[in-house]
Amino acid sequence: MPPASLRAGFHDGLRLLGSSLRWLLLGMVLYSTNVISAPRIASLDWTLAETLVAIDAPPVALAQTNDYTSWVGNHVPADIEDLGLRGQPNMELLASLQPDEIIISSMFSNLEPMLSEIAPVRTYSLYTPGTPVWPELESLTRQLGELSDHEQEAERLIADSNARMKQLAERIPADTRPLIALQFMDARHVRVFGADSLFEAVMERLGLRNGWQEPTNAWGFTLVGIEQLVSLEEARLVVVEPYPAGVAEALETSGLWQHLASVQRDDVIILPPVWSFGSLPSAIRFADTLVAALDTETPDAETLDAEAEAVEAEVVEAEVVEAEVVEAEAVDTGEVTDAGR
Repeated sequence: MPPASLRAGFHDGLRLLGSSLRWLLLGMVLYSTNVISAPRIASLDWTLAETLVAIDAPPVALAQTNDYTSWVGNHVPADIEDLGLRGQPNMELLASLQPDEIIISSMFSNLEPMLSEIAPVRTYSLYTPGTPVWPELESLTRQLGELSDHEQEAERLIADSNARMKQLAERIPADTRPLIALQFMDARHVRVFGADSLFEAVMERLGLRNGWQEPTNAWGFTLVGIEQLVSLEEARLVVVEPYPAGVAEALETSGLWQHLASVQRDDVIILPPVWSFGSLPSAIRFADTLVAALDTETPDAETLDAEAEAVEAEVVEAEVVEAEVVEAEAVDTGEVTDAGR
């Protein structure tokens, strides 16, 4: 029989091994529970989808992924399934993905009875008339963070967005004209964004003036003909892409478009696609691209110093030339200057 000390050591080893195994098994259970509890979310709405992607909780499926890239301006993660049209999603594909939740905006609320046969449906509203937009964007972000078990990531997105807006606001030139943000519907009609729109909410936080003060619809825009922009001579136009097919070419020969004051001044700003009904990711994309466009026209201190030196050199050179001309004229007339004695 082994000595008592050896038997005691052996039993201690077994107890230690058993304790380690228990902790290992507990860790595996907790890990598997977290993985299982992460909900599989399908989205028909681009605003909701871009927010989920931004908080590192991308949906398993999204409607119209190609158009999402064109209008939102961001690529869809490769592992997200395309559900087809937002208003007519592929129900068979959606059911096969077995989502835990399906999220939609109020615009697609008519689909809820059909979608609810596959999974629970959550409807989110945004851009409520008369309600400040920015707090709504933050609220939506928190709601989606809670739904996806990514509360910390949602709070980080909110904090980062607010910090970024403050940074960008400091770069705005003091003499910036009022801006009018618009998107083309065809060669003669545009959506102009005003009260209750994402673009105005961003302008407000940047300290910019919106040159469009006319009434807007529930989505924060007014659909107008280009001729209604003629009287807004002080404002600078901000065109948000994409253009409908053939519009960019048509504007080159459009007398009406060419007559606008901003076009004549050649100060129209063209921005890449930004989802005009988006959430915080779209807001930051609009702010970044807008301020970058304004920034490029504001010389930095080094450039201003170089330009000042160039002007000073031109003045000195002009004075030297003038002195030489005066001296020459004096010689021709027989006069002698003090400098020539």
